Amino acid sequence: QVKLVESGGGSVQTGGSLRLSCAAVAYTYRRNCMGWFRQAPGKEREGVAAISIGSGSTYYADSVKGRFTISRDNAKTTVYLEMNSLKAEDTATYYCAADSYCSRWTSAESPMVWGQGTQVTVSS
Repeated sequence: QVKLVESGGGSVQTGGSLRLSCAAVAYTYRRNCMGWFRQAPGKEREGVAAISIGSGSTYYADSVKGRFTISRDNAKTTVYLEMNSLKAEDTATYYCAADSYCSRWTSAESPMVWGQGTQVTVSS
């Protein structure tokens, strides 16, 4: 079973930047795709960004395109989410996730493996 260990997050002012990291521990099964979801209080969960570990192809939600960048390290065990030009509406708990399919980020079916979540707060 894959375990996802998240780091990063915190509080920042509007327009600032943060970087989230997610390390996959243990087996590689079910982590062909890794990425991030977020959920704010009273709002639905949103698939923010995902990256194919093998090909490097990426997916971004429209709400973060041009501001967020997802990447992976050379060992393909850690993914990063660089968040720039942060807005108040980016405030949420961000969850790292992993699955065999990147389609999970836009479908009703959830990824199989989840991290513990990390809080991102953007204030003016």
